[in-house]
Amino acid sequence: MTEHKFKPIEEQLAYIKKGVAEIIPEPELVAKLENSRKTGKPLRVYLGVDPTAPDLHLGHTVVLRKLKHFQDLGHTAVFLIGDFSAMIGDPTGVSETRPPLTRGQVDAYAKTYLDQVYKILDREKTEVRYNSEWLSKMNAEDVVRLCSHYRLARMLEHEDFRSRLANNQAISVHELLYPLMTAFDAVSLKSDVELGATEQKFNLLVHREIQREYGLPGEAILTMPILVGLDGQRKMSKSLGNYVGITEPPNEMFKNIMRISDSLMWSYLELLTDRPTEVVKNLQRNVAAGTTHPKQVKLSLASEIVRDFHGEAAATKAGENWVTEVSLGQVSADAPVKSLPEDAHIGSEPGKMKLSRALVRLGARNSRADAERLIKEGAVEIDNVVISDPTFEFDLSIPRKYLIKAGKQKFYFEVK
Repeated sequence: MTEHKFKPIEEQLAYIKKGVAEIIPEPELVAKLENSRKTGKPLRVYLGVDPTAPDLHLGHTVVLRKLKHFQDLGHTAVFLIGDFSAMIGDPTGVSETRPPLTRGQVDAYAKTYLDQVYKILDREKTEVRYNSEWLSKMNAEDVVRLCSHYRLARMLEHEDFRSRLANNQAISVHELLYPLMTAFDAVSLKSDVELGATEQKFNLLVHREIQREYGLPGEAILTMPILVGLDGQRKMSKSLGNYVGITEPPNEMFKNIMRISDSLMWSYLELLTDRPTEVVKNLQRNVAAGTTHPKQVKLSLASEIVRDFHGEAAATKAGENWVTEVSLGQVSADAPVKSLPEDAHIGSEPGKMKLSRALVRLGARNSRADAERLIKEGAVEIDNVVISDPTFEFDLSIPRKYLIKAGKQKFYFEVK
């Protein structure tokens, strides 16, 4: 093989760095790319995902798209399904120990993940691995040897562990094992590069260090930003209802993208499309100068995202349907709201009503307990203000109309 198999390093770097939050360390990545081009040997680039839920949304695709970029450049894309580590549970971003998943749940989720991942990655060129291949074969001696390579004090530097200790919240020993067990993935795969979200940085650094402990060069790390959800405030999440699922019907996906704010669409263009950064910046300048209307930019963004997951014809049809519905007044150009049927209006009772009860009466949730959980998660808004107090009450003595957002659902709640 010759160095002509791969593009020049400058071109590869420009493509790789688009939207990236951090490269650790960048000189090592450059050196790896240079050696790859010289020898003709592709880099082994991997993304590990624990199948802990059945559906993927656009937030998940940010790092998947980066793996596809390496694949486009001729490198080996390794998609690792953490079928063993999912049963441990990643402690990152959680305030309490996760309940363990069953093998049946993990297997079902893993199959669903793969069906969706191939909407982005090339099925024929993707190396799919499961970390049960090596982790389930480790004996007690192997685990002890692995643990001997990392100090407890370093592990407790993990922000989530520190926070839980400060708040006297429990940490189970198996959670401390998670970064080490997944580090053995990097050892077993002999990876050159690992990808992850910014919130995974601690784990990724552990992986790189453990590789060196096992005599490997140490992988380079690329972290990607967290995608902000439709509400423009919090990270895209199913529990918050501010997500766009990649299996959503074309019309629904198109309308959801059209709901995002003008300011948010720039990060979506950067992280969810292959448009060069300079092209995105030029669009921003044109919008700021008034020569391009932001709605036209958003329409092209929505069309591109729908096309990626459903094809050209579906994207065209979804765009036409959206324009028709807006012209007929069936949806708002910015935030379609489902009006409440007359017989479902609340307001006939004197005094006050708890928000949780209103959500049940509106049909947004099946039980008060479920409604209160949603409120505590910060997934309920009244007139665009997040309400996280489950004891919040409406004053039914004051006639007015409220706009309630519960997850992805929107209602008018009218006090008469």
